[in-house]
Amino acid sequence: MNRPSSLKSRLWTGASVAVLGALLYALSSVFVPGAGAKAEKKTEKRVEKKPEKKKLSGAELYSMHCNRCHPERYPTERTAAQWKTILLHMRVRANLPAEQSQMILKYLQDNSGR
Repeated sequence: MNRPSSLKSRLWTGASVAVLGALLYALSSVFVPGAGAKAEKKTEKRVEKKPEKKKLSGAELYSMHCNRCHPERYPTERTAAQWKTILLHMRVRANLPAEQSQMILKYLQDNSGR
């Protein structure tokens, strides 16, 4: 009979210690000075560290995308109308975003043969 009662008291003591520990942990995060400010600074640093994306020119995009599958052609090899037709086809095949496709087309047409 002595054994179950000592087990019961040990369980109560363990539960009390666990509750007290959880309470102290919760209160320490509220009352520790500067804990909230440190968390805010960490999130600010993450936002500041994002690198800005470099905007590529039409020539760079042309060189980068078109050389993946075939040798690069000179813009003077085709007329502006021909480049438009070719780029319509290649945009789908190369899965180019619309903005990049327009930049490439502008580069090719500005430097076309005729």
